[in-house]
Amino acid sequence: MQGSVRKKNKQSWEITIDVGRDENGKRLRKYFHVTGTKAEAQRELRRLLTQLDKGLPVDDSKVATGEFLERWLSDYAEIRTAQRTVDGYRGIIERYLKPELGNVLLAKLKPQHIQKLYSSMMGKGLSARTILHTHRVLSNALKNAVKWGLLVRNVCDAVDPPRPRRKQMNVLDEADISKFLDAIGKSRYGPVFFLMLYTGLRRGETLGLRWCDVDLKSDPKTISVNKSVVRLKNKGIVVTEPKTPYSRRLVTLPESAAALLRGLHAKQMEERSEAGVQWDEKNFVFPHPDGGPLSPDTITHAFIKIIRRKGLPKVRLHDLRHTHATWMIKAGTNPKVVSERLGHSSITITMDTYSHVLPGMQKEAAIAFEEAIQDVIKQPV
Repeated sequence: MQGSVRKKNKQSWEITIDVGRDENGKRLRKYFHVTGTKAEAQRELRRLLTQLDKGLPVDDSKVATGEFLERWLSDYAEIRTAQRTVDGYRGIIERYLKPELGNVLLAKLKPQHIQKLYSSMMGKGLSARTILHTHRVLSNALKNAVKWGLLVRNVCDAVDPPRPRRKQMNVLDEADISKFLDAIGKSRYGPVFFLMLYTGLRRGETLGLRWCDVDLKSDPKTISVNKSVVRLKNKGIVVTEPKTPYSRRLVTLPESAAALLRGLHAKQMEERSEAGVQWDEKNFVFPHPDGGPLSPDTITHAFIKIIRRKGLPKVRLHDLRHTHATWMIKAGTNPKVVSERLGHSSITITMDTYSHVLPGMQKEAAIAFEEAIQDVIKQPV
């Protein structure tokens, strides 16, 4: 794609851009006028050519916010983020952003438009967390609009979304853990729940494990987290990359978890042998009867039934992960190790998430310090 700059008069320049040919072979051109210096006109030419290369309209004043958001999804989000994340972005754009802002010209978008959207969402009873997610998606998209030269500033920076309440975290205590382990012993999916509790793996990470990811011969015994099972819109159950790059990790197994996996491995090998099926280390650790991965929804529903039937505290499946982390921190495990074990992107996330555990640890630390100092004082010089 080519373009040129031609002087019209002292401070006026005409930009011509060749945009191809029509069905009859006739050359098609777009014309723009710039007031200023030749250098400014050349900069505008480069900007217009860059936008055309990206498939964006060159007449910025006529780009609607809804049109831009669709292009952002296809040209940026689908290339840079996981499919499940893109589906989440698309849901927010279709449900909340396009109905309210879709027809507003991108160049005319103001903080007042966005604040009105958030007020409308609150009036419909939507949670502060949903509004915050909406804000983040719109802000990320407009950040790219600034980079692409479609906007001068990100108007989301001038709007403060409501602060969501922290989700309640329920952790199983000693008595509850004992009841829970007893209950899952009779469940088909008991090994899944056991491993989640003893390793802190996410649901999808657990279901994505293959036997080639499990090392029961080395010391220590480990599992390698490198896949996750999710359900995607219009695609069903798929195996994807983990949630974040930091989610790829090596997790050491407690001996009881290693013993569980050894028994499960031997049982599955025997079943395959009796069925005349060759064993493959790429088999899922927790397979569906057809050999594919288990459905995440199936696991969640089975967990909920167990919790209700046994009268256990109202906990979510994800709270097994929180229980694992909380008990590790209570046992004095270095938070950095806990962070790495959970696959958090930084120790700050771990400390913020499990700050409720720290007050008790502070007391224990103070007592330990006092005892250590007293031992030093009592020693003869």
